[in-house]
Amino acid sequence: MNKNVSRNIVIVAGGKGNRMGTEIPKQFLLLKGKAVLMHTMALFHQFDKEANIFLVLPESQIDYWKNLVEKHQFTIQHQIVKGGKERFFSVKNALQNITEGEVWIHDGVRPLVSVKTLQNLAEATQTDKGIIPTLAVEESLRKIENDKSKIVNRADYRLVQTPQVFNSAKIQKAYEQEYQKIFTDDASVYEAFGGEIQTVEGNKENIKITTKEDLLLAEYYLNIIQNEK
Repeated sequence: MNKNVSRNIVIVAGGKGNRMGTEIPKQFLLLKGKAVLMHTMALFHQFDKEANIFLVLPESQIDYWKNLVEKHQFTIQHQIVKGGKERFFSVKNALQNITEGEVWIHDGVRPLVSVKTLQNLAEATQTDKGIIPTLAVEESLRKIENDKSKIVNRADYRLVQTPQVFNSAKIQKAYEQEYQKIFTDDASVYEAFGGEIQTVEGNKENIKITTKEDLLLAEYYLNIIQNEK
């Protein structure tokens, strides 16, 4: 990606906390004294202080977030976007606010993407492709088919992470197509529209926090990262 092109960071946070077993949505839970979302937004701001940050939230959670911002004196500038019924529509709403540059789309509950991963994405140069971070699969995999299971070669598979990076005009075009249930991330939307995807190396700490165990693991990783500084 061209370093002179403006970056638009779309952070999607539509969780309800069902799997977390809490009344408070997971993106608002405290991680070392700050909401998970604040950690996520801070790492992008530190990486590129000129980036435009768009935070996508369900309408019912916007006031709660504003109160958190005031309570914690959170000063990173961002624009709030009203989310949709599915993640697809939430991202689509955010894209309507972007006119040019790169679009980096990230899960709000991934607060530990590394600087190295962000650099890997920024240094990828094929602007006609979507750029996504992935990790090798370390465990054995089996495929279930017709009530039977069979081993598959794990070297043929990669674990997908975010942020996922696209040219703004191209990803906006991709999001004009009809929603499909197979759209589990932005790369799948881009690919269904005929776009190509390039992968770069991600980082194992870049977990998606969806359970209480994930929150504990995130705190463990964050302690290690802070001690290394």
